[in-house]
Amino acid sequence: MALCTVRTATLVGVEAVAVEVQVDVGAGLPTFAIVGLPDLAVQEARERVRSAVRASGFQVPNSRVVVNLAPGPLRKHGTGFDLPIALGLLVATGQLPRVFSEQMAAVGELSLDGSIRAVPGMLAHALGARSRGLSLLGPTEAAPAACREGVDYRCVSHLAQLRGCVPPRCEPEPLAATEGASDAKGYDFADVAGHEHAKRGLLIAAAGGHNALMVGPPGSGKTMLARRLPGILPVLDSEERLQTALVHSVAGLDERPALRGLRPFRAPHHSASMAGLVGGGSPARPGEVSLAHNGVLFLDEMPEFGPAALQALRQPLEDGSISLVRAEGRMTFPARFALVGAANPCPCGFFGDSARRCGCPDSVVDRYRARIGGPLMDRIDLVIDVSRVDPALLLAEGSGSRSSSLRESVAATRERALSRGLGPTAQLAGGSLLDACRLDARARGRLERLARTQCLSGRGVTRLLRVARTTADLEGCERVTSDHIAEMLGYRREEER
Repeated sequence: MALCTVRTATLVGVEAVAVEVQVDVGAGLPTFAIVGLPDLAVQEARERVRSAVRASGFQVPNSRVVVNLAPGPLRKHGTGFDLPIALGLLVATGQLPRVFSEQMAAVGELSLDGSIRAVPGMLAHALGARSRGLSLLGPTEAAPAACREGVDYRCVSHLAQLRGCVPPRCEPEPLAATEGASDAKGYDFADVAGHEHAKRGLLIAAAGGHNALMVGPPGSGKTMLARRLPGILPVLDSEERLQTALVHSVAGLDERPALRGLRPFRAPHHSASMAGLVGGGSPARPGEVSLAHNGVLFLDEMPEFGPAALQALRQPLEDGSISLVRAEGRMTFPARFALVGAANPCPCGFFGDSARRCGCPDSVVDRYRARIGGPLMDRIDLVIDVSRVDPALLLAEGSGSRSSSLRESVAATRERALSRGLGPTAQLAGGSLLDACRLDARARGRLERLARTQCLSGRGVTRLLRVARTTADLEGCERVTSDHIAEMLGYRREEER
């Protein structure tokens, strides 16, 4: 009898939970069993491992093989168990040295010819191995992300390369620096004619990380403005880069843009399901709200999203995370993002338009607006009217501010907010928010009158104060004045003005 244990992990949320792959090769009929709550992909590893071991010049023992994945109660999923199972089999039969089971963890999918492929969550596996004081053996294609953050990553492209030697440590590749925070694909605010009110609103939203909703007739420029928003966002800091890259890695996406500092900009179609927006599936994977972590989630045609999907956004907008409870346990994904929506004012799109008459009955207009829902609207800081642009402005040469200069203003505003030592403006509340605003008597009186007149909730008052504080920071003001409160009235719903 020969027994070997190889360390690996399985993903639970964005965390790599440690798993031991115990391989027992003993006397008996030639069988290959995997136990320990494996899913179908793990069960299929038996055939991949057999073929890969033979193709790499090793011997598959003609005896009884039992693979136990410990701890038993934890569900294991994914094809990343292929490599540790193969290593355990080869070490147990003396074809590889014990160093592969004693000093390192392993993760990777095996092809039938013995080549090794990356699996989703390689960055999470690398960080998990580092926390346990182990090296990580994995595929070469995952090296750009996995060998960062002080991880001792040993990369290999084929199982045969392990014969007689331990792969050397991989060094991280330098990533190209970036000026902007997201890939704006050449979109620049300087190309946008008119829309000064909307540009100002998006500048405030970007500077403070506030939620915004653009409302206007079809073709007025809502999507055009939103597509240019990534170009004015500041780059991610070092902690945000790791958080964002980790979520993208678990989702099987390219994490290198996040590691370069690019903020995510996610724009799902309005047919997206609730699981697609907030996460889910089996095994659970992050949804769009998590993929937009530290960035922007843009919902075009917002009223067309399913009511359940929209209302599921309420909790992550408040908490900055999303908790999914399933039979196998509770998983938490980060989800701190700025929500930007675009909507027509009515089904036909021309309610309140000066150029075309709306033919929708009042009851239809009310039902259409109610699709977003009051509780979700209470979490939106700015409602931006996007009207038609005069044709003369459209035909004139662009003369607005360039995205690069707006990005400098946004970065300076965020630095000014953080310099107070109270945290980002969009996360302030209670006493810390009042301390940051330093309201004078006139501003306090105006805010009280507005709150009473419009029956604002506590959340509504808090969000209005946050936006006013961001507006003051944009102008370099130490206090929030009555003028800042007044400007915020222009970004409230029409019935609240």
